[in-house]
Amino acid sequence: MEKINIGELMTRRAYLSPEMEAFVGNGYRYSYKDVNCRVNQFASFLKESGVKQGDRLAVLCKNSQYLPTVLFAAAKIGVITIPLNWRLKAPELIYIFKDSGATAVVFDEEFMATVDEVKKAVNLNLTVQVGESVTENEFEALIADKQDTEPQLETGDDDPAVLMYTSGTTGRPKGAILTHSNLFWASVNHTRTIDWRFKDRFLSVAPLFHIGGLAPIITCVHQGCTLVYMPDFHPVKIFEVFTEEKINNLMTVPQMLNAMLQVPDIDKVDLSSLRSIVCGGSTVPPSLINAYENYGIKVYDVYGITEYTGAVTFWTQDMGLDKSDSVGKSVFHGKIKIIDPITGEELPPGQVGEIVCQGPQVFKGYWNNPDETRNAIRDNWYYSGDLGQKDEDGFIYVVDRLKDVIISGGENIYPAELEQVIMKVPGVVEVGVVGVPDKKWGEIPKAYVVKKANTNLSADDVIKACRDNLASYKCIKEVEFVEALPRNAAGKLLKTELRKE
Repeated sequence: MEKINIGELMTRRAYLSPEMEAFVGNGYRYSYKDVNCRVNQFASFLKESGVKQGDRLAVLCKNSQYLPTVLFAAAKIGVITIPLNWRLKAPELIYIFKDSGATAVVFDEEFMATVDEVKKAVNLNLTVQVGESVTENEFEALIADKQDTEPQLETGDDDPAVLMYTSGTTGRPKGAILTHSNLFWASVNHTRTIDWRFKDRFLSVAPLFHIGGLAPIITCVHQGCTLVYMPDFHPVKIFEVFTEEKINNLMTVPQMLNAMLQVPDIDKVDLSSLRSIVCGGSTVPPSLINAYENYGIKVYDVYGITEYTGAVTFWTQDMGLDKSDSVGKSVFHGKIKIIDPITGEELPPGQVGEIVCQGPQVFKGYWNNPDETRNAIRDNWYYSGDLGQKDEDGFIYVVDRLKDVIISGGENIYPAELEQVIMKVPGVVEVGVVGVPDKKWGEIPKAYVVKKANTNLSADDVIKACRDNLASYKCIKEVEFVEALPRNAAGKLLKTELRKE
């Protein structure tokens, strides 16, 4: 039996749907036949340039046709793609280049100065630039005369296809090895768990260096959808794209959904094509789900993990609005159990423990890091480090990160529970809750709150909301208003920085 190769998904889609629009963006519209030809041309170029099976190729590009073109080409010849976070500074990128051993990079011209810094510290054998004003090693010129015949496939299944560096909220990022098989099964799970259809038009606006941005690319090719690329999220322009390109679905985070709701006159925009929005990265408030439901748009809540190649669970309206405070149920080809972090025993419904998950989408391990790999994968189960519970109906509730639990007077307090209550207080834009040292209790919960401009929100308002909704021992004891919460380059809240304060 032939191996599953992610690059071949593009070959098969081009065979079945040659004239379907595949990649659409600023100044280009390519059919699947066109894209597959370009993929093969770049694969030919890589081979001629001496890039070999098993080599690592980094990509520093915003959302556009280029990263997916590189990914499918590299996959066909057994090269591993590293999607780089373009928000990182040169020293952070240098660490990733050195850790991964990447010797080649494709990058947007706007990142030329950053790559020049990287080149001073890392020996790169090949650099390819993307941009209309580029005169040297420009992508289009390099592939123009290359053969577009299909390369011989020699890798697949459990061979690495993507090396995706985690966001590193607690230290140095780790390279999660995602195989051809991982990516294949993640795409199957999407289309078998939520409403994702043949000929859908998907807006790629979630950054491709994030698994929530990358995994849908594979899904769209596998399912036969058109991908419309938006390099930068803009709450006003996104509505123009919805209308012009007749977008059916997209992937977002709650901050994006909130920003879109602030756009004036959105009730006058034709949103008839927009069927659903997948939202993840952090808890999706039921108020957001209801707000979009008023426009006839379904919001799907996704709980995703890089090491699980994306979605672990989905909540959809079909599961019932009474369960919208959960993250839904496991993807079709996945299993979840809640275990006691100390004994490892599976816990009954309603009890909080560590979320562990199993399935063909569990990653292969961390690049050159066997100790962390052994900690994360045990008996084919991935130990997430997230705390959660499962109810009698099998719905999963994410409570918090294991390391973020506050122990106050011997009681466990989960910051995420407090954050959900505080987010419902009028005038609150964002909140982060951490434990701070206390002589009497050991730790007490403190809230860092970003509030809307020109609001009279006070610390007493926040504390009262907690007292009205939570047991007294859980309640916020201190509130500090801040201009913004510290986040890493992937947008994740850095509670380590709040604790330092």
